[in-house]
Amino acid sequence: MVNILAVADEVVESLTFGVGIETKPDLILGAGDLPYKYLDVLSSLCDAPCVFVPGNHDGDLRGYRSSRAGWTRAGLPTSYPGPECAVNADGRTVTAAGVRISGLGGSIRYNSGPNQYTEAQQRLRSWLLRARGGVRATRPHILLTHSPARGVGDAEDRPHRGFSCFHPLVDRLRPKIMVHGHIHPYGAHPRDLIIGTDTVSMNVVGYCQFDFDTDTGDFRIVRRRYGS
Repeated sequence: MVNILAVADEVVESLTFGVGIETKPDLILGAGDLPYKYLDVLSSLCDAPCVFVPGNHDGDLRGYRSSRAGWTRAGLPTSYPGPECAVNADGRTVTAAGVRISGLGGSIRYNSGPNQYTEAQQRLRSWLLRARGGVRATRPHILLTHSPARGVGDAEDRPHRGFSCFHPLVDRLRPKIMVHGHIHPYGAHPRDLIIGTDTVSMNVVGYCQFDFDTDTGDFRIVRRRYGS
């Protein structure tokens, strides 16, 4: 079993002191719209790897490359504005703590901010994610996104509509869990929903800590807080 702490959108200050964490997590997942320092603190406190995707309110991390000489962008030396202790899974599949995670950040485009995509743009990004490396070799345990899929835990106002292209993406990748943020609960307790055949779509705004079996795909929620 791998113990996973998934966070999104709303900072829960008590977590930075270890309060509310049931057991020491093996992996931190960030589903976007959180201060990058928050992810660094959680990763350091728990001594666990962190994998994240950016949300629509996060800075633009596209084009940054890491090398032995440091960070570059467009071939020029620069400082990296993202989290120092976390891996950006946006548009790719990574493995951490034995868990394969495919990521797609951002929300539906509603203004000129970064990390926003039209349905067509996100469809292309999801196609590239499926195509990279071959699906059989990279089929993930978890799909990590900022936005939910359209009609599966999203909202009707323009900024919070989900992506329709996530449905064929889930059908192709067949992850056990789709972890997302973006939809604030505002005192409600959003239900975990099914997308595709049997993928569980989980809203982790606030945080959700769960045990995950990479062999069977079974999971058990250990502790949860709906919003900050």
